[in-house]
Amino acid sequence: MGLVPWQRVDLKGPEGRVVHVTGTPARHGPEDGDRGPVTGFVLAVDNDLEACIYVSGDTVWYDGIAEIARRFRVRVALLFMGAARVPEVGPQHLTFTAAEAVSAARLFGDAAIVPLHFEGWAHYSESRSHIDAAFADARLTHRLRILESGEVADFSR
Repeated sequence: MGLVPWQRVDLKGPEGRVVHVTGTPARHGPEDGDRGPVTGFVLAVDNDLEACIYVSGDTVWYDGIAEIARRFRVRVALLFMGAARVPEVGPQHLTFTAAEAVSAARLFGDAAIVPLHFEGWAHYSESRSHIDAAFADARLTHRLRILESGEVADFSR
């Protein structure tokens, strides 16, 4: 079984370092049509809660995301976007829309925002152009880091 919200496991890494993995709340669709269960994660190295990485998982925007921002200083947010829609379960999206990702970006202060999960499958209803436009409209393009497949990125600065 996976982690439940706020449950933490510690993984020992090289040179005695520890990666703390905390499960975070997530909701896979609208409140009345959640396709769950789904979990996000916050990663912190050596208990440094001032430089966390947030991995959203297949969630939509809802109040649980704000609680993550209250508990952790997110430095990098890996957000599953694409506004995934599956006709068999209805018209609602199951992952972040670009507009919802902008809301998350505003909560996560100066975090780099890395869109994931928005191309390569037919069930995505929003593409990179939607993400680019939403972040440009919000004047947050400088925080957006779109990675190409296989690209290695350094977020240590």
